[in-house]
Amino acid sequence: MVNHKDIIAIFKFLLAVVLVPFFYSKRKKTWLICEDELEARDNGYWLYKYICENDQLQDVVYAINYSSPDFNKVKDMGKTCRYGSINHWIYYLCSEYNISSQKGGKPNAAVCYVLEIYGIIKDKNIFLQHGITLNNGHWLHYKNTKMRLFICGALKEYTFINEYFGYPKDNLKLLGFPRFDQLYDIDVDEKMILIMPTWREWLNYKTNAVNKLHYDGVFEHSSYYKYWNELLSNKKFINFIEENNYKVIFFPHRNAQKYLKSFSTISKNIILSSWKKYDVQFLLKKAAVLITDYSSVAIDFAYMNKPVLYYTFDIVDFRIGQYEEGYFDYENNELGYSVKNVDEIISVCENLSEMHFKLNDEKINNINNFFGIRDKNNCQRIIDTIKEL
Repeated sequence: MVNHKDIIAIFKFLLAVVLVPFFYSKRKKTWLICEDELEARDNGYWLYKYICENDQLQDVVYAINYSSPDFNKVKDMGKTCRYGSINHWIYYLCSEYNISSQKGGKPNAAVCYVLEIYGIIKDKNIFLQHGITLNNGHWLHYKNTKMRLFICGALKEYTFINEYFGYPKDNLKLLGFPRFDQLYDIDVDEKMILIMPTWREWLNYKTNAVNKLHYDGVFEHSSYYKYWNELLSNKKFINFIEENNYKVIFFPHRNAQKYLKSFSTISKNIILSSWKKYDVQFLLKKAAVLITDYSSVAIDFAYMNKPVLYYTFDIVDFRIGQYEEGYFDYENNELGYSVKNVDEIISVCENLSEMHFKLNDEKINNINNFFGIRDKNNCQRIIDTIKEL
């Protein structure tokens, strides 16, 4: 459905087309990098930072909303442009590559989709990904993206996408994620438990799943709210964390953050955290154990050889309303621990705490096999590959 922002974007695009001849010669070798317009903390940011510090001959610009809490991180690092502005459009049209961790990381996702899918603009998009692809997302198939380069972060992910997503051989590469370069030499706090649920599309949008799952539009009636709030207010769980002096950070996906005030807890050891105040990677590196449902941040956590609990209370609804099953089995996976209720969460955490939250050799071997590549050269490998295109 076309909205007023899309209509405004069409006029910006047309104006940018008129202006392109005045800028093309200066910007034709530029790399345009972004992620979500309000963030500079994902793969796009880390690649941009690396280029600014290590490859100063490469002309690069970062697109971000200037009201973002992360703007100060990038404004003095190198060149920036205001996300969605005429200048952003000019960079998008002139630059050699548009590099983003988001499929919709462009001046306007709807307008750019039309330009790219119908071949008006070709071979410009480098997809860094926001998280490891674990499921069969049809919107990421080549026919729906026409991406010049789809970068994978894990061997099993690459094998799956190569078989099912329809990308030409040279358009899919196993190179690792830029942010993985930062997941070494970590200082773990054995007293920190991190809870990071992903989101549910049917809670935010009027998708077909709303009717299939009989969701009435009241967030507090959803199973998502019911099960996570039950954990936060469960007396046994609270006794467990308080008796052991654990600090719990509850950090739902940014698309679910607008519901944060609906959650409650009676424990001072549980912090209901806003995405504006906490950096995701800092929390992932600091925490001793992660409790999630289906979030791909769990893969970053496993990359650091740290234990993940998958709380799969609504797996059937998740498959109906969000992601079609891929290669990763949340209920019986080799990387973490699957749990169905609060008692199982407590039991697994108790066992892990006795081992100081260390994984056994079998889990570590599984993690090594899952990723294939594990080193600090991800950014450089990506840069080299892009330059060779």
